Amino acid sequence: MTMQQHEPQAGAPAGLTGIRAAGDRAILVELPSLQAVLSLQAQLTAHPQPGQFDVIAAAGTVLITADSTQAIQALAAHVRGLDLAAPAETDSTLVTIDVVYDGEDLDEVAALTGLGREGVVAAHTGQLWTAAFAGFAPGFAYLTGEDSSLEVPRRRSPRTAVPAGAVALGGAYSAVYPRQSPGGWQLIGRTDAAMWDLGRESPALIRPGNTVRFHAVRAQAAVAPQNVNQQHVNKQQPKPSDAAAEEQATEGLAVRKPGLQATIQDLGRPGYAALGVSSAGAMDLGALRRANRLVGNPEDAAGIELLFGGLELVALSDQVISVTGAAVPLAVTRPDDEQAGDERPDAMRQPACDAPFALLAGEQLTVGTPTAGLRSYIGVRGGLGGPEALGSRSRDTMSGIGPEPLQAGTVLTVGTPKPGSVVGNPEISPLPDQTQATVLRVVPGPRQDWFSAETLQDFLTQEWTVTSQSNRIGLRLKGNALTRSRDGELASEGTVRGAVQVPPEGQPVLFLSDHPVTGGYPVIAVVVHADLDKAAQLPPGTHVRFAAAALPADLPEILKETSHA
Repeated sequence: MTMQQHEPQAGAPAGLTGIRAAGDRAILVELPSLQAVLSLQAQLTAHPQPGQFDVIAAAGTVLITADSTQAIQALAAHVRGLDLAAPAETDSTLVTIDVVYDGEDLDEVAALTGLGREGVVAAHTGQLWTAAFAGFAPGFAYLTGEDSSLEVPRRRSPRTAVPAGAVALGGAYSAVYPRQSPGGWQLIGRTDAAMWDLGRESPALIRPGNTVRFHAVRAQAAVAPQNVNQQHVNKQQPKPSDAAAEEQATEGLAVRKPGLQATIQDLGRPGYAALGVSSAGAMDLGALRRANRLVGNPEDAAGIELLFGGLELVALSDQVISVTGAAVPLAVTRPDDEQAGDERPDAMRQPACDAPFALLAGEQLTVGTPTAGLRSYIGVRGGLGGPEALGSRSRDTMSGIGPEPLQAGTVLTVGTPKPGSVVGNPEISPLPDQTQATVLRVVPGPRQDWFSAETLQDFLTQEWTVTSQSNRIGLRLKGNALTRSRDGELASEGTVRGAVQVPPEGQPVLFLSDHPVTGGYPVIAVVVHADLDKAAQLPPGTHVRFAAAALPADLPEILKETSHA
């Protein structure tokens, strides 16, 4: 089976250009104006439909995600019946941001625009910018200017790390990166303005509708709010040290060694993408659900996600534990027995993965190096406690929202099990066979018409290698470069977990849990929801092949109309 290009949609109602599939649980609504975009977003936000998760506005599109294909079908029908001529209310507060203009790409922008360095600075500071919509990351606002003199293409290859406070240009937009993150925009300066702060009543410094003026400075940059009603920044209170917390704690678990990367994860925080906040959550959602079922927790309880083993946990009180996901050796010891050289047969236990086991007070659990898979999940009966951020305990590595990654000395609180809950029976944890290419099924992406039929076939037939630059944001793949059949830049628009973006260099990126909520590179395909857990278990060096998904009879009509697969 091959994937065919999208065809224009006939019979679209007035004010609606068309609707495209964006995977099996999302649609991309194309609209003729920014006013229509904001109107649709406002109506769906004020009156959410059954199953609706996120509504992500962009320059000329609105991405809508839902919890099932059936919900997306109903949402598509609902959108077709809305009146999008009604204007959306906006907040035009003026925010002034001081900028030091010494960005890495300032000379490149000067050459591309023909303005020279001083001309670029004059053009950037000499006009008012309007925050059209949020996206990409929390606090990242897409700003539209009053003229097109600074319109420049994005970089051919995105940087893996753009520093926090970088002031940038991309296409017709300007923006400030709120924290270090990947990005393909041209960097012209930097600021110390706090673009996102959960300690404020309104975390985002710039909100859609706000007016922004940039001010050139030579020294340290700072933000100057221009409205007396603007929310004052609340400074975070200092936190007690982990060492002090461990000394006081008598319950829960203590981290002795965190391994390569250990974070707290639950099922994520869908519903905040309009603020630039991705859903985050466990990369292998099925593995976390199994870990929780095994210890008698609700499936959405918080647990530990561990990359490539190496974790050592000490029980401060009796616990019931399960480990799922990657195939890893487990060892339970008593640290005092190890120090004394105790060789008794019962001095060490080796519990099995995918089954509940006891970790008694004073015992240590060691999670070894995986023999298959990449990420392990540790469920604890009662679930891990601690404060929530936007309704979730998940760590979002891109935005920095949620608990800090685990460190030696971190103490983890454990909740009280629900009355009547029981531990589960052992389960099988499915893992990709790393001796051969893992097949991920895809449906056509909303922008696959940016590629020729030959390129689409090449995308499906070749094997791609997972590179070492992969992380929770996405799998970076390497293979024969894919070429676009269109010139120019794609306006930034919403993206979904599972989207396969193709930057100009032609090497695809498969978006995962912590992906940016908007992007400016065309999405050639979207991995079906059911196959995404496989991608979480693929180490660098393994191979991936994409296969066009068959369309089952009950797949929503909206996918049939726009995919033509």
